[in-house]
Amino acid sequence: MNFALDPETEEMCTALSGFARHKLDPPERFDPDEFRQRWLLAGRQGVVGTTVPEEYGGLGAGAVTAAALMEALGSGCRDTGFTFSVGAHLFACVMPIVEFGTEEQKRRWLPALASGERIAAHGITEPEAGSDALGIRTRAVRDGDHYVLNGEKCFTTNSPVADVFVIQAVTRPGGGFFGLSTFLVEAGTPGLSVGPHYDKVGLRGSPMADVHLADVRVPADRMLGSEGVGASVFTASMKWERTCLFAGYLGAMRRVLESTTEYARERRQFGAPIGSFQAVGHRIVDMLLRLESARLLLFKAAAGIDAGSQDEVAPALAKLAVSEAAVQLGLDAVQVRGALGILDGEAETLLRDALPSRIFSGTNDIQKNNIARALGLSRR
Repeated sequence: MNFALDPETEEMCTALSGFARHKLDPPERFDPDEFRQRWLLAGRQGVVGTTVPEEYGGLGAGAVTAAALMEALGSGCRDTGFTFSVGAHLFACVMPIVEFGTEEQKRRWLPALASGERIAAHGITEPEAGSDALGIRTRAVRDGDHYVLNGEKCFTTNSPVADVFVIQAVTRPGGGFFGLSTFLVEAGTPGLSVGPHYDKVGLRGSPMADVHLADVRVPADRMLGSEGVGASVFTASMKWERTCLFAGYLGAMRRVLESTTEYARERRQFGAPIGSFQAVGHRIVDMLLRLESARLLLFKAAAGIDAGSQDEVAPALAKLAVSEAAVQLGLDAVQVRGALGILDGEAETLLRDALPSRIFSGTNDIQKNNIARALGLSRR
């Protein structure tokens, strides 16, 4: 077992972290034009097309390299929302095209999505279908050489700035796992509209809104994969997302752990650095333990993807470990700083950004259900 990244990947990570630190600082308030400018900068660094094959304009990297680069991006970029948006674009939208798209679809969409010229959004969650992904109500009805889509999507990451939407819809009501299909829908298609930008407790740098579909006509050749394989497309994308996207949190956690450790060395109370007090020192050790343990699980899952493993437990465990560690590390970082921790700053920002991680990509409770089912513990 080799826990070291190869020298080329290490060099890429170092360069990306430095680039993100100097070029991807977030503005005071979200601005869509400024967001797109940073997105293009990230695209030129290859970040938004890491796992896209080279023939379509990407880096052609595997999951381990993608996770390492996401970790570097999270470390250098103080806007975890931006890092999250990059991960959602790449792993929930672009990878389905890589894995399920036709040659024509790949050549049409991947180059611009990999370069940062275009941004993608994934529409799966609905007001009445969150954890129950197979319970979505958006319908796609065949009409000649088109499908007509009607429905509502919510909590759709990148939707206010997206150029293309990966939409899950029901093509066979009552068909369960085989009743869903996936469509590529361009922004500006008549009948597709995006609601107001959400105000969120965390990940404020990631634009999110509702998506409305009213008699949206989509050419049949925009279906991703064949009819009825939408659930398979979704499952495959979540394998990538639950592993590689969460590597961004590893980088953010590392950044905050380092600043917290430095603070504990410099802050003096009762005539001594607060890090010399056992209560504070042990808290920081626990922060490091959670980070390193979660990191091992995540890179193990990434190595499994590269090896072609169909294991669904490893990505679920990685998602669980990273999200829970991020929340607790944020709490600890606030606690070590005392009153300063509840002011606007790095510690409270991480805590706010970490809270949604227990919800998206399948809630942590759902992950435990999935793991229990894989262990043969679920009820019929």
